[in-house]
Amino acid sequence: MYPDTPNHAPAERAVEVHHPTPIPPPAVIAPAPIAAVQPDHVPAVASIVLPDGRVVTGYAINPVQPDPVAAKPPVSRAAVNVAIGGVGFLAVCGGLLLLTSFIAALTAFITQLITLAAVIFGGWIAVQVFSVSGHRGGTTVNIRKAVIKRSHFRG
Repeated sequence: MYPDTPNHAPAERAVEVHHPTPIPPPAVIAPAPIAAVQPDHVPAVASIVLPDGRVVTGYAINPVQPDPVAAKPPVSRAAVNVAIGGVGFLAVCGGLLLLTSFIAALTAFITQLITLAAVIFGGWIAVQVFSVSGHRGGTTVNIRKAVIKRSHFRG
């Protein structure tokens, strides 16, 4: 049972039937006024006979053509960016290689300077020690006889 009609059976309710409004045949409809326009070319006209005998005439509709897709470049932008990054990386690596070569050469130069200074200074010391001259260089130390008795020093 329906809530709005608790005591009525379904057959007792009123039923509304809607019928579609028929469309009049084309002869009854007045044709719309047509403005005379001269086209550049006359398009093709197609006629179709419907099953009830009516003839429908109209212009053929060409299918919609999709917009042309832009041609893709032969090389993608990502590949170009990777290549440019690789060239930059190689340039940096070349600069770092030159920098490390410069540091190694500077280290070798400083090491040679230190070695040269040691050889020259060592040679100067050797000449001073082993030189033959009229007096002997050195310090004379006189040691006196000392007597040690009972942990007392007496000089």
